[in-house]
Amino acid sequence: MGDDAWLWLGLFILFAYGLEAVTGFGSTVVALSLGALLLPIDRLLPVLVPLNLLMSGYLAWRYRHLADWPLLLGGILPAMLVGTLLGYALLPWLDGDALKRGFGVLILWFALRELWRQRRERPRGRTPLWMTRLQIGAGGLCHGLFASGGPLLVYALAATPLGKARLRATLACVWLALNGLLSLAFLVDGRLVPALPHLALYLPLLAIGVVAGEWLHHRVAERYFRTAIHLLLCLCGALLAWRA
Repeated sequence: MGDDAWLWLGLFILFAYGLEAVTGFGSTVVALSLGALLLPIDRLLPVLVPLNLLMSGYLAWRYRHLADWPLLLGGILPAMLVGTLLGYALLPWLDGDALKRGFGVLILWFALRELWRQRRERPRGRTPLWMTRLQIGAGGLCHGLFASGGPLLVYALAATPLGKARLRATLACVWLALNGLLSLAFLVDGRLVPALPHLALYLPLLAIGVVAGEWLHHRVAERYFRTAIHLLLCLCGALLAWRA
């Protein structure tokens, strides 16, 4: 099963990183949700995080002029950084099966909430600043644990006036900073070097996914992608929560 699992992960990566090139988030949470059905989370993260770092670096540099730098530097990065460091520090103390089950419940909750919101098409009311910062910090905590803080961060930013293109550019800068930090941590704790052979194999898939996602980003309504992804995440979350 080991070799087959890594082969399947390559297909998940191709799909997931194409998705992030369209929306600005989702590559790690989708690849991790699918990959965790076959492999332990702690073996997946040292592969998925550096891959995301490469893609985020490309998107952040290419669309840096669209990023909301005051919001990024003054609101998002400080709270996300604190949460990410806390999540990374807690990771060794958590049981693997419990971690996978908790991740499944979190993904299932997020996906169901987003599907319900899309169906009702009700705009969110004004969120207090302290609540927004708390939500961003929770996204950082989730990122430290699973490298998947995107869903919570996007929820926290839903009340901001960022359009699709500016949101994608701003998120790319967030993931570049945080995944650079996590990749450095994986190098220090010894988990990055054993993952390098898999990283090298998946790089062409990453490139294909980014090119396909960039093409789709300008041609297909994002709403359809999000609906399909949330349905897929519902299935992954349920499987992780009840099979862990």
